Amino acid sequence: MLDDVNLVVPEGRLTAILGASGSGKTTLLRVIVGFARAEQGTVRVGGRLVAGGGRSHVPPHRRGVGYVAQEGALYPHLSVGQNVGFGLSRAERRRSTRIGEVLELVGLDDTYSERRADQLSGGEQRRVSLARALAPGPRLVLLDEPFSGLDASLRVETRRAVLSALDAAGTTAVLVTHDQAEALSMGHEVAVLRDGRLVQTASPLDLYRTPVDIDVARFVGDAVILAGHACAGRVTSALGTQPFLGEQLEGPVHVMIRPEQIVLGRFRRADPASPGLGPPTATVTDCTYYGSETVVHLSLGGSSDPVTARCYSHDGPEPGEVVELGVTGPVVAYPLG
Repeated sequence: MLDDVNLVVPEGRLTAILGASGSGKTTLLRVIVGFARAEQGTVRVGGRLVAGGGRSHVPPHRRGVGYVAQEGALYPHLSVGQNVGFGLSRAERRRSTRIGEVLELVGLDDTYSERRADQLSGGEQRRVSLARALAPGPRLVLLDEPFSGLDASLRVETRRAVLSALDAAGTTAVLVTHDQAEALSMGHEVAVLRDGRLVQTASPLDLYRTPVDIDVARFVGDAVILAGHACAGRVTSALGTQPFLGEQLEGPVHVMIRPEQIVLGRFRRADPASPGLGPPTATVTDCTYYGSETVVHLSLGGSSDPVTARCYSHDGPEPGEVVELGVTGPVVAYPLG
């Protein structure tokens, strides 16, 4: 169920719709493409009214919308060329150059045209699915979790190929995904859908830096949430005092800090002449190694709030060590409640 969704996708850009399972992502795509009817409101594609506003429901094949389904959904009994040309008119199919053009656009040469779809790798199938969607020259292409099921390296390679093809064609696109990294790395804008409502639409950088609420903060990346007190544009928490972004608040607040903002230093005992004036300290409770980074789990004295930091050095701390903590850059403050 969608509720008061107001989304404008800039022409020639890719907008990523990010949401958890059941948030309404696929329903939104089905309404745009015409597979489902909107009970209220309007749908416009390239300025053309295709649903609502007193206009009868325009069927999907007349909307000028390309659709790339999950898993590619190619016809296994057809060749790659036949799959790509499926949405073209007979006259366009006879002009074989169009099929070759869109295959080249997605990074596949003419030799692929005669191959059977079931002879392709997963990444190649996704590229062919995009070529099929682009072949008729649609005003808009919808991508429904098109990289699901691909291994990590192939997913990155296929994302790059898809972005390059869409950019070369100048096509407006909407990508729906539950993968935060995918949305942030591909979208010119990212719209967060929660329980059928769009709760925030922003550039990837703004969405990550200043999420509209704590739930969005936790959904688009790891977030450390601490109790704090805001005063005169700065906020004090168990990790010290920092400037904060967002609404100018005063008094008790929640503080959101990204783990990569937390800087770890080896513990040095405070100066006996100035007790309690040193930086905050914490005990390392656990470390999780991910290759390029280590996630360090910390216990703050006097605080039950869980804290994690990201360490990119191979010389990270060990469980049981006491470390000094610093915070780089501004944090985000949210009102209580």
